[in-house]
Amino acid sequence: MNQQTMILILFIVIFILLCIIVYQKLIIEKTLKRKINQISRKLSSILAEDSAELIKVFTDQEVLQELISAVNQLLLDRLKQKADFKETESASKRMLSNISHDIKTPLTVILGYLEMLRINNPEDEILKKIEKKANQVMELISEFFTLAKLEAGDMKMEVKLVSLNELCRRTILDFYDILRQQDFEVVIAIPESTILVEGDEQAISRILNNLISNAIRYGAAGQYLGITLRKEADSMAVVDVTDKGKGIEKEAISHIFERLYTMEDSRSRKIQGNGLGLTIAKSLALTMGGDVLVCSDPQIQTTFTLTLPIVRERNS
Repeated sequence: MNQQTMILILFIVIFILLCIIVYQKLIIEKTLKRKINQISRKLSSILAEDSAELIKVFTDQEVLQELISAVNQLLLDRLKQKADFKETESASKRMLSNISHDIKTPLTVILGYLEMLRINNPEDEILKKIEKKANQVMELISEFFTLAKLEAGDMKMEVKLVSLNELCRRTILDFYDILRQQDFEVVIAIPESTILVEGDEQAISRILNNLISNAIRYGAAGQYLGITLRKEADSMAVVDVTDKGKGIEKEAISHIFERLYTMEDSRSRKIQGNGLGLTIAKSLALTMGGDVLVCSDPQIQTTFTLTLPIVRERNS
C-alpha cells in the first residue's frame, strides 16, 4: 500500500469521524431543543392552570436535569408563597371582621346616648350633626363588617325560594315617596308569571336597594328610573336597573366594583359615600351563583344588571 493510498484512507476515516461528530451534535441539539420545548410547554400549562404540578421530563442530559430541578424549586417556592399569602389574607379578613364587630358595640352605645340627648334637646343643631356623623360611621362600619364576613366566607345566608317579582315590587314601593318628590319618570316591566330564584331574600333585597338608590342618586339629572325583570335562556333571572344620568366613563367601568373605589372626575358620575355598596352587592350576588354587571353610555343611560339562577317557574 503506497503512501498516497494511506493518506486517502486516513482522509476518508477523518471525514467519516467528522460526519459522525457533526451528526451526534445535531442529534444532541435536536434532543435538547425538543426537551426544552417540552419543559416550556409544561411550565406554561402549569402557570396558565395555576396548578400544583411539577415538571417531569426524563432526560440523561445533566444540564437539562439541573434546569428541571431549578424550575421545580421555583414552582415549589411559588406554591409556598401562595399558601402563605392565602393564610395571611384569611387571617387579615378574620381580624377585620372581628375589629368591625368590636367597634360596632361601643358605637351603638354612643348612638343610644346621643339619641337620648337629642330627645331632651330637640333644637340642639350640634347634637343633630353629631348624631348624623355617628350614624354615617356606623353605616361604614356595618358595610366593612359585611364585606369582611363575605370575603372570609363567614356570611351565613338563609337560602330559600324567593319570588323575584314580589321582591322587586316591594323594593320599588320603598322608594315611591322619593321618586315622587323628585319627579322621576318610572318605567316598570315586571311579568305576571312568577320567577323564582334560590337565595337569601335579605341579600337580594340589599342588592336591589343598592342598585335603585344609586340610580336615583346619580341619575337625578335625567329624572328617569327603569326597572325590568326578565328571563334569559330560561336559566337566569335578570333585573335591569336603568338611569339616564351622567353615566360612567369607559375607563372607570372595570374598576366600579372594586372596594373603596371612587370617581372624582367631574366628567363622570361622582361616586360618593364609602365605595363599598357595589362591592358588597356583587359579592352577595356571586355568593348566590349570580352576578352584578354594568353597562354605561355616558350622558345617555346607565344600566346595572343583577343576574340570579332560576329555580323553576309557576303561574301565579
